[in-house]
Amino acid sequence: MRINLTWKLWILVIILFLSLVSIFGLPPSYFQKGVLITGVEPSSSAFEQGIREGQILIAIDGVEVRNTFDYSEIIQTKFLSNESVRVDLTFSDSEVILFTNKAPEITLKDLSKTNIKLGLDLIGGSRALVRAEGKDLSSSEAKDLVDMTQNRLNEFGLTDIKVKQVSDLEGDNFMLVEVAGANPKDLKDLISQQGKFEAKVGNETVFIGGERDISSVCRDSRCAFIDRCTQTENEWICGFRFEIFLTESAATRHADATRDLETQTTPSGRYLELPLDLYLDDTLVDSLLIGEGLKGRVVTQISISGSAVGQTRDEAIVSAEEEMHNLQTILITGSLPFKLEIIKLDTISPLLGDEFSRVILLAGAASLALVALVVFARYRNIKSSLALILTSMSEIIIILGIASLIEWNLDLPSIAGILIVVGTGIDQQIIILDESKQGENLSLKQKMKRAFTIIIGSYFTAVVAMFPLLWAGAGLLKGFAFTTIIGLTAGILITRPAFTDIIKNIEKED
Repeated sequence: MRINLTWKLWILVIILFLSLVSIFGLPPSYFQKGVLITGVEPSSSAFEQGIREGQILIAIDGVEVRNTFDYSEIIQTKFLSNESVRVDLTFSDSEVILFTNKAPEITLKDLSKTNIKLGLDLIGGSRALVRAEGKDLSSSEAKDLVDMTQNRLNEFGLTDIKVKQVSDLEGDNFMLVEVAGANPKDLKDLISQQGKFEAKVGNETVFIGGERDISSVCRDSRCAFIDRCTQTENEWICGFRFEIFLTESAATRHADATRDLETQTTPSGRYLELPLDLYLDDTLVDSLLIGEGLKGRVVTQISISGSAVGQTRDEAIVSAEEEMHNLQTILITGSLPFKLEIIKLDTISPLLGDEFSRVILLAGAASLALVALVVFARYRNIKSSLALILTSMSEIIIILGIASLIEWNLDLPSIAGILIVVGTGIDQQIIILDESKQGENLSLKQKMKRAFTIIIGSYFTAVVAMFPLLWAGAGLLKGFAFTTIIGLTAGILITRPAFTDIIKNIEKED
């Protein structure tokens, strides 16, 4: 079959090429090898040697690293004892040599073969829909809450976090938090607390968390550490201690609050009569004795301590490290402006997403094949059947290309939207085929014009029906509505006109 490449077909070819570039990149990322560094421990030797998040590791000691499994196998063979060894790390843009007795303190993941961003439904993790307790947020308040929550979660060291503002059909504003790889309990612990930190002497607040009163928080092992572990009858208790640096105004308030306090003698030394009480979300978490020498003095460096418990000593140490890290984060980021309430908490298994994707691909391929057979049985024309399949496939490529270009996360509702687009597209192409076969005394051009009148009416009806879904369910159906609108629009502007010209070519040739 010889196809006359009209300007409509040229537009389809160019858009398809640009969509493939958007999906795979140029040069194609599909052939890129290595693993992506997603995190580096700040106080580690890897960080000190210049390894940073975003670098691509391609080899260790000259051995190619194709995926995270390769990395694990190579690292396990190098650190069989506590002796320091040399590790040559080759990145796509540099080389780093480490001398260490333990595996590099980095986190990594496999490189994506495409630029398509997958939603939480497909990669696994947890999702929480959150609102301010007892308060209707304005749009600006919701935006501030999103910004502060994002900052706090970043300080926790989490990756693959998505925090966004959503609203429902009634205009109520919410915050949607998605964390890949986290379980619901972890996510709930991270965002359910307001994180209001206060340090009080008696009833007077001398400083709070956040940059207004806290100029710096130590996270280095030299000034942040687990300092004691004791065993009781049923459990272990481990304490932690770290230094913070107050702003001048906070240090002055601390001096004013202690200036008139009396001094008392204890077996461990002389201290002021009132301690420095630490409150987190209005709950007393620790009380620190204030030394006699700090009375009325403007001191910017203060030691913060706390403790955690565990069934074993190792568990208690891990718990203490987590508690210390959380408290440090709250001191750095400050209190969230509202007390939060989680109204919907979901966990998504990546296995469910993978299985769903495989089933959808198989079902989609089988559906296209069956439709092609039905079209062939109806019209007895293999060319028309192939044109219908190729046009439907081009619509999918264009949708994925647009999603990659704007970094839209494809979740299960988005995939459902793609299926709706394919089904609607097939219906409209069959209308074009039917009109082209009508035996009326109309030219082929007039028949195609009549078919497009029907198709355009169907398009506007479908798009109008999708708009409410952009906000329904606090935006959880936005993926379905968005991909459906994008796909239908691409069809009416690009693929349907091109399919019409292909059918014209076939009809003239026949």
